[in-house]
Amino acid sequence: MLQVKNLNVYHKKDLRPLVTDLSFTLNDGDKAAIIGEEGNGKSTLLKLLCDPSLAEDYAEYQGEILKNHKVCGYLPQELAPAHAEKSIYAFLSEEPAFLEADYRELASICGRLGLSADLLYDDTKMGQFSGGEKIKIQLVRILCMHPDLLLLDEPSNDIDIETLEWLEDFINSCTSPVLYISHDETLLEHTANMILHMEQIHRKTESRCTVFRTGYAEYRQLRQNSLERQTRLAQEEKAAYEKQQEKFRKIHDKVERDQAAISRQNPAGGRLLKKKMHAVKSMERRFERQAENMTQRPDTEEAIFFRFAQGEGIPSGKWVIDYTLPLLKAGEKELAREIRLQVRGPEKLCIVGRNGAGKTTLLRLIAGQLLGRSDIRAAYMPQNYEELLDPELTPAEYLARALEGSAETSPAKRTPEAQTRCLSKEELTRVRTYLGSMKYTVQEMDHSIRDLSGGQKAKLLLLKMSMEHRNVLILDEPTRNFSPLSCPVIRELLRDFPGAIISVSHDRKYIREVCNRVLELRPDGLHALQFVYNY
Repeated sequence: MLQVKNLNVYHKKDLRPLVTDLSFTLNDGDKAAIIGEEGNGKSTLLKLLCDPSLAEDYAEYQGEILKNHKVCGYLPQELAPAHAEKSIYAFLSEEPAFLEADYRELASICGRLGLSADLLYDDTKMGQFSGGEKIKIQLVRILCMHPDLLLLDEPSNDIDIETLEWLEDFINSCTSPVLYISHDETLLEHTANMILHMEQIHRKTESRCTVFRTGYAEYRQLRQNSLERQTRLAQEEKAAYEKQQEKFRKIHDKVERDQAAISRQNPAGGRLLKKKMHAVKSMERRFERQAENMTQRPDTEEAIFFRFAQGEGIPSGKWVIDYTLPLLKAGEKELAREIRLQVRGPEKLCIVGRNGAGKTTLLRLIAGQLLGRSDIRAAYMPQNYEELLDPELTPAEYLARALEGSAETSPAKRTPEAQTRCLSKEELTRVRTYLGSMKYTVQEMDHSIRDLSGGQKAKLLLLKMSMEHRNVLILDEPTRNFSPLSCPVIRELLRDFPGAIISVSHDRKYIREVCNRVLELRPDGLHALQFVYNY
């Protein structure tokens, strides 16, 4: 059992509340999902529940965290840099339970994850594996521990669809409590029986945590119904109050006019009007108290509001790419042969495949073919956003560079003059409007990019693509860092994008709602898929 009592968490840098008065209990069989927008403190909460020392550098907390269990299995959102240079075997051997496990048990775990048990004894460094492979290896290490509490930070990130389906089955069959963060709506719908929604309201000055013992789809519907009821009640009360105020103003104005017109020779009438004005003032104070107790419009952390600029699309007969690659390699490792990719017109293409198949490597090669073309305006969103983002710039500065057309594809190529140029008032106003549509606060607009969350960085790249009127988008896992609240907006804007999209994704809702063609990367090339992934 995990019990949290009156937990308050603050960010040390700006004393911003991340969690306020949170209390909940996790029992055996509970599958609790933490949802919320990017940068709301979800990962910080998970670290505190695992080991407060993991977040002590930047966060402090008050309250009680009671864990009645022996072994806690924690999956961090990202592999620590220190582990990247270690071999798989060295990384796994740091966990004593791995060394104590027999080969049959390890083979069983690897089989469920789609890994070869022999890989566990390989000398390959952890940093050389794909994102999904790193998560699988970390899960091997955790499952060897036989944990009686699981804390998983984005376990669905970067893993292939087959492993996602295994992860759903694993979470559902787990008898121990599971608390996890995920942006994968399909995973949430299939697994969660408890929702912990973390919100930053009043322009991110206050934190609100809502705990519901229900599934994700039910919670979403209950929340929507509640917000609609509160909005409707607030509108009705406001309309009634305004009618009441209109009547009051008429009475007040009449008494004032009568007081101004009464003759000094009529003292009795003057005293009567004075009493009437006293009664009117009492009525005014009563109305003010009534207004304070009126139902307010719900203050919620709303989804982003964003649309691509409606520029030129891609003509249906235009070839975007006709690409042939005899051999796809990553270093010395052969991944696939005889690759042929053709995209024509405003297609929405998704490339899927197992982790390590070479999807990201292939997409990077495709980007290299398209970015230099003058007959199209292509843009690339890599899985690692730092490939394109200068961490020293602020979001406002980065978009201002894009606005004037001086932003380069690599920060290293940017000239010193471009980096030091002062921003005009018009540029700042425009880029701040764009950033506001993506729910950046005024303070976040002036933070350095290195301090932004993954989702905030992804928003920045999408904004840049829109401002530059791109008509071909090359996207590596475009929805991976967006919250369940924002993902539907992202899917809608990509579905309505008038140009072509070439993407890699494991997001089943994205594949079904956005893409009109799906190709699977296998060792013998790209193969068309005719089915839609299950929900």
